[in-house]
Amino acid sequence: MAELGEADVAELQRLMAAEQQKAQFTAQVHHFMELCWDKCVEKPGNRLDSRTENCLSSCLDRFIDTTLAITSRFAQIVQKGGQ
Repeated sequence: MAELGEADVAELQRLMAAEQQKAQFTAQVHHFMELCWDKCVEKPGNRLDSRTENCLSSCLDRFIDTTLAITSRFAQIVQKGGQ
């Protein structure tokens, strides 16, 4: 097996970092889903009533809005740092 060059190592590190970020994001999504579930679902059944559906939807919307705001702010900070 040939040894990896510097460019290969850098690319491998970049890919590993991206995969770690994906794993962290997925873990956060699962955690947030659990929080929304615990907050909104009083008793699981065959169907969700409209109150439960609205609660889950609102809870997830807040999560998405918060994630977008944080991502946007982070991008601004990175952009300012690169200038």
